Amino acid sequence: MTAWPYPRWIAHRGAGNFAPENTLGAFRLGAAHGYTMFECDVKLSADGVPLLLHDSTLERTTDGRGTAGQRPWAELAALDAGSWHSNAFAGERLPSLEAVADCCLAQGWLLNIEIKPTPGTGALTGRVVADAVARLWRNARVMPLLSSFDVAALLAARAAQPQLPRGLLLSRLPEDWLATAEKATCVAVICQHALWTDAVLAQAKAARLRTLSYTVNDAATAKRLLAMGLDALITDRIDLFDPNA
Repeated sequence: MTAWPYPRWIAHRGAGNFAPENTLGAFRLGAAHGYTMFECDVKLSADGVPLLLHDSTLERTTDGRGTAGQRPWAELAALDAGSWHSNAFAGERLPSLEAVADCCLAQGWLLNIEIKPTPGTGALTGRVVADAVARLWRNARVMPLLSSFDVAALLAARAAQPQLPRGLLLSRLPEDWLATAEKATCVAVICQHALWTDAVLAQAKAARLRTLSYTVNDAATAKRLLAMGLDALITDRIDLFDPNA
């Protein structure tokens, strides 16, 4: 990827902590704050439907119980994914990736899709999500950026749809991080913000990788990273940063 089509600021899980994460309501609120790109987490239901959800289990962000990947989509689609956050979002539903695609394409919004497999399903999730993205965004000018901490998911996504851009997510820097990114033919690395040093940035740039950081929630950290020359920052603080500045 020679031209970088994504904006500098990306809203984490739609609108950070200001709306129930990974919902269309969160995307709408993030957009109301001027954001045009959103990070979200995608996994599979028991019957193979890609849906937005961060956790493997349902308890934290819905009124459901148990492992999401063990429930059929019809059951997951009926859950309340908003009341846990606030009464204003009561009745908000878990969206399918298809519903998100329809909304984003209609509004001109961009996505960073984190492939978030239920444990043990990395390769399957990577393949199914990549195939779904290629189909749903087949006429889009800018494709979603696929990312994952799960290397098996990234490799499966590459094998299924090699044309889709990929990013390696890193919460630490193992010795082989650069080799792993190259193995998955990633276009970007997305590091926890404290990992970015001048030396790490130089390595990434020398490998022609784009550089992103999560989750940047204070002005001092944002200033440091932008001064270093990072390509994009993912934030919960949609109220603090002006995405158009």
